[in-house]
Amino acid sequence: MTAAERYDVIIIGTGAGGGTLAYHLANAGKRILILERGSFLPQEKANWNTAAVFLDNRYHTKEVWTDKEGNALHPGTGYWVGGNTKVYGAALFRLREEDFGVLVHKGGISPAWPVSYDAFEPYYAMAEKLYDVHGKQGIDPTEPRRSAEYPYPAISNEPRMQEIHDDLQELGLKPFPCPLGLQLNELDRFQSKCIRCDTCDGYPCLVHAKADSDINCIRKIMHLPNVTLIPQAKVTRLLTNAAGTSVKSVEAELHDSEKKTFFTGDIVAVCCGAINSAALLLLSANDKHPNGLANSSDMVGRHFMFHQADAILAVGKEPNRSSYMKTFTLNDFYFGDTEYPYPMGNIQPVGSFHPEMMKADAPPFTPTFVLDLMTTHAVPWWLTTEDLPDPDNRVQIVNGKVRLEYTPNNTESFDRLKDKWVDTLKRAGHADHWFNLHAYFKKRIPLEGVGHQNGTCRFGTDPRQSVLDVNCRTHDVDNLYVVDGSFFASSGAVNPSLTIIANALRVGDHLLERLR
Repeated sequence: MTAAERYDVIIIGTGAGGGTLAYHLANAGKRILILERGSFLPQEKANWNTAAVFLDNRYHTKEVWTDKEGNALHPGTGYWVGGNTKVYGAALFRLREEDFGVLVHKGGISPAWPVSYDAFEPYYAMAEKLYDVHGKQGIDPTEPRRSAEYPYPAISNEPRMQEIHDDLQELGLKPFPCPLGLQLNELDRFQSKCIRCDTCDGYPCLVHAKADSDINCIRKIMHLPNVTLIPQAKVTRLLTNAAGTSVKSVEAELHDSEKKTFFTGDIVAVCCGAINSAALLLLSANDKHPNGLANSSDMVGRHFMFHQADAILAVGKEPNRSSYMKTFTLNDFYFGDTEYPYPMGNIQPVGSFHPEMMKADAPPFTPTFVLDLMTTHAVPWWLTTEDLPDPDNRVQIVNGKVRLEYTPNNTESFDRLKDKWVDTLKRAGHADHWFNLHAYFKKRIPLEGVGHQNGTCRFGTDPRQSVLDVNCRTHDVDNLYVVDGSFFASSGAVNPSLTIIANALRVGDHLLERLR
């Protein structure tokens, strides 16, 4: 069946890229169709149930991918209106200005982007306003140029975290407020949607106070007369005209039915996340595009990145009664130090912590009271090092399913960052013991933790080495855009969400010019 209406833009996916793009275009009056594979994430008590979220994977897909050896892979990703922003930590960092240029790492080269930081700066400012970002400029030693202060004030540290913050400052480090997308009003808590609970950062928000692309974008436009939102619409293929130069229709299965419905639009924006966007292009191969749609470069699916990241648990003598901990962060080792002149990365606390998160890592039959005791004296930290683009790290389709081929790189820099941080915490008096904490990131198989996925349809000026041009239009197909983390030329070492959001606003302005 072919739907009768033709749209200005069809947007596939509602995550950080698709939801933001939809918001931008809808408010400009464009006729848009939004196709989302998932439904609205249910607002239910289980949103704040640690066992349900972290042990039962209640909000992750049951879909099974494979790794490069063909072993089953259970990805830590979800299909909802709002995509993975429904369960992200809402840490909304700008890439550092240097991340847009060439950086020499111990593990290899991080290439330059085809545009500079200046092209993104105004859109970063717009993104921070749209996603309610709290922060404070002028403290982070790596902070890029800003045209304005953060739109909302920095979120305060709870007493134990303030002690750690101050002790780190005494060592000469420069902890700074973590840029957070929360609808929190600390001056008037009665008017605040956010209640600063102990179930944030990885949980869905029961009170809808986390700034995600569902709450901040889709629900603000879904009832407009120029917007059509169809949830539970799994796009299975893009069909081109006979010449293969433009997408003529989008094929989708609605509401778990295998019946195909076709939609037409002047522009098609694929915003499924870096892995699924690449998969959709590969699944859309035809006689004009035998290796996958828009894949004359053989770059679709290649250069997959998702950061070298892990959590560690630091246990000290003093109890930690903090509800929400991710209020400051450090970039002191982002570009290395005097002992190691290569970039290492970013350090931030995990938002909240409960005994259930330790069960997967604890020895069998560990008494519950032991886990409880450790939890009350622990602070979990998340460390991130840049993942370098490697053409052999890639998304492929094998027997109709996603295969994720990946070999870790730049691991020495990550190990250095972890050792540096453990040593720093010990010197500050906040790590009598420490442990790896894999359960938080679903990294029993490390590749499962794909929350920071990017790079599979990199943008560039050379059609032989990239999939997209600088406006994220595919080189090969005139009306086809990819607007999510796929476009990254390198991954940096901070959370990618704000850059995906800013880029969606940037591409949105380009599309408004094109559609005039």
